[in-house]
Amino acid sequence: MHNAAVSRIGILGDIHAEDEALLAALRHFERDPVDTILAVGDIVDGKGSVDACCAALRAAGAIVVRGNHERWFLHGDMRSLPDSTNAADISTSTREFLATLPVTHRLATVRGDLLLCHGMGEDDMCTVRPDDFGYAIEVNDALQALVRAGDVNLVVSGHSHRRMVRRVGSLTLVNAGTLFREHAPCFGTIDLCAGVVTFFERRGEAVVTAEVVDLPRR
Repeated sequence: MHNAAVSRIGILGDIHAEDEALLAALRHFERDPVDTILAVGDIVDGKGSVDACCAALRAAGAIVVRGNHERWFLHGDMRSLPDSTNAADISTSTREFLATLPVTHRLATVRGDLLLCHGMGEDDMCTVRPDDFGYAIEVNDALQALVRAGDVNLVVSGHSHRRMVRRVGSLTLVNAGTLFREHAPCFGTIDLCAGVVTFFERRGEAVVTAEVVDLPRR
């Protein structure tokens, strides 16, 4: 599934144990094939099955990075959160999978290198929101470091639970949103040859197109 330079990408935002929504997204990617599937982390802490989510991601060959919720879980932090995942809730193989997740992953695409992360680069608590402009962008150190480095063209991230496509300096930012049932759940595809990002939502048993956004021109 992982080509040398991919052009069509499935994107999964913060999962939060939503195994049924995740399986629906993965079935959609089977029907409408992609070159690779990217997941931004935050698999744990939710109402569904973390074991089922991790098994499905492994079976799909998805590229997954660690979110802040995995970091908290692995260190035993923030376990008083609502619907928090505890060590006894998951299998040993799931814990091992979570422990191996990298903070970031770089991927070659037909439009140059893509950086997959949870927040912004190495900072899993940083994000760029659709309504961040001016000073909020200028003082976003993690974002500005990526802009200055200039070695990636596209960043796919999550954390804010708000889907987004926008340009900041030399970077195209795509926020994959979330599968969390209370925050406008969605997933998407990036078609780099067509230059569009398509977001999908579940409505009952159906998956429908929610929004199609043009990728900013370079």
